[in-house]
Amino acid sequence: MSRTADTAEEGFAAYAVKDPETFALNMARAVEQAGKAASAWLAPRENGTMADPAGAIHGEMAASLSQVANYWLSEPARAFQAQTRLMAGYLGLWTAAAQRLAAAEHAANDAPAGVPDKRFADPEWQKNLFFDFLRQAYLMTARWAQDMVSEAEGLDAGTRQRARFYVGQILNAISPSNFVPTNPELYRQTVAENGENLVRGMTMFAEDIARGAGTLRLRQTGGDGFLVGGNLALTPGAVVAENDICQIIQYAPKTKTVFKRPLLICPPWINKFYILDLAPGKSFIAWLVEQGHTVFVISWVNPTERHADKDWLSYIDEGIVFALDTIRKATRQSEVNAMGYCVGGTLLSAALALLHARGDDRIRTATLLATQVDFTDAGELQVFVDERQIAALDTAMAASGTLDGGHMATAFNLLRSQDLIWPYVVGNYMKGREPPPFDLLYWNSDATRMTRANHLFYLRNCYLENRLSQGRMELDGTVIDMSSVTIPVYSLATREDHIAPARSVYTGALAFGSDVTYVLGGSGHIAGVVNPPAKGKYQYWTGPAPDAGTSFDAWAQAADMTPGSWWPHWQGWIEAHAGKRVKARKPGIGGKTIEPAPGRYVRGA
Repeated sequence: MSRTADTAEEGFAAYAVKDPETFALNMARAVEQAGKAASAWLAPRENGTMADPAGAIHGEMAASLSQVANYWLSEPARAFQAQTRLMAGYLGLWTAAAQRLAAAEHAANDAPAGVPDKRFADPEWQKNLFFDFLRQAYLMTARWAQDMVSEAEGLDAGTRQRARFYVGQILNAISPSNFVPTNPELYRQTVAENGENLVRGMTMFAEDIARGAGTLRLRQTGGDGFLVGGNLALTPGAVVAENDICQIIQYAPKTKTVFKRPLLICPPWINKFYILDLAPGKSFIAWLVEQGHTVFVISWVNPTERHADKDWLSYIDEGIVFALDTIRKATRQSEVNAMGYCVGGTLLSAALALLHARGDDRIRTATLLATQVDFTDAGELQVFVDERQIAALDTAMAASGTLDGGHMATAFNLLRSQDLIWPYVVGNYMKGREPPPFDLLYWNSDATRMTRANHLFYLRNCYLENRLSQGRMELDGTVIDMSSVTIPVYSLATREDHIAPARSVYTGALAFGSDVTYVLGGSGHIAGVVNPPAKGKYQYWTGPAPDAGTSFDAWAQAADMTPGSWWPHWQGWIEAHAGKRVKARKPGIGGKTIEPAPGRYVRGA
């Protein structure tokens, strides 16, 4: 027998079932677990405890894709041309495969070179003729489908954006890498384990749907290794004040003297604040304390039904204003530097305009991290916001007064489904492997609920109608004007941010009445912000203040790049606004505290 034949036989053996009886038994066990998953999914829908907003999304998807299809099908010649283009590609692949088979070649006639696709990293995707053909056929079909959206004429920008997004989701879902029979690595593992991997995977699948009370709560990290207050959120401090909506944490100093002006951090309420206080060596809050700042942080409550009517004004007055009052009591300082992250920065921006209208000038500088103020170019999250979907969300929140945090987590994951959903579907439910512990992804899964009033106000006033930057947002009977905010502003965007796109953050900087220090960091929404200097990762770009006459692309092209973290650059900026050094302050109001940091609100499930 030839060496080629021996190799082929060995290759075939890796895909042959060795123990049919055990394999069949495990397939039955896997099906049984899949049935439990289906029951867990159906139960809340059958008993009426879940009002699923997904129907509105499906309606938008159908409407958007129908407009694309109508363009191509409205003229027979145009439809024939599109079909011919795809069939010609398939014919070329088939011909190449036949030639390769006849020549017994082992090198693939690959698709055009580009960024490596991690889905097809296994060597068999190219070496094996069958899997190589599947891979290339899929990639060709994906490019064709995306071209159909890009080349369709007469679509408005919103429809094209939605169609592109939904096509991307469909293509990511149908990738041959997601299925056992069409993924060589999964096939080999399933045969080697006689299907035991699928039993473990379907068991986890059923558990994750049950844990999500009828929705898939995709596990992205092994959670047993993390504990808030145990190995996360460890920076020493104390809760010094609290109300129904938040706790105010003051952190203990690590320097003998501190800057006179305290620093208040307003985190997003969609996730918990400890993204800024991860494990030692990754904590932004700990670093700030080490630089000599007296740091206060708002720790939002995980709302329940009783918080249903807490809206944006509530979060400003009972959150930010309450924090300012607390800082004055704790430090006897009225002037404060403020920092907001993501939607916490959007809330802070609105608060600045409202407080100015009230004559309250306690916040003397604002730092905005990955924060949108103008939502004209808000990215693919806009796909989830229109009248139909807002109405569906309102219905879904009517009973409980809140929106489950998993809903927003899923939306964020869908923006990068190829990286944040399908690898975990394959790894967890097909390979049957629990993901390794990862603190950032643990935090990402530790989402909070959102109050009905707050979330609806945010979606409508920001994403849907873009009222904040246009001077049309009304709070407390006042139409607020962002141009009235003339304090120094430091605005950080990140290049790969899929939640607050850098272009959108740049446009938002134009809404302020002062020149904004705009900085562009490397990486994305989380890693680009939480980037300790000691790691030596990424880079940042600086340039002149954003100007209406200079586009984002022009600014980025001319900007100066500096390797490493943006943190020291910000520290250089804030020192000019932080006042002289004074004796370090211990946490507390009148020497009294409520409980040690990170407090019980952040632990609330």
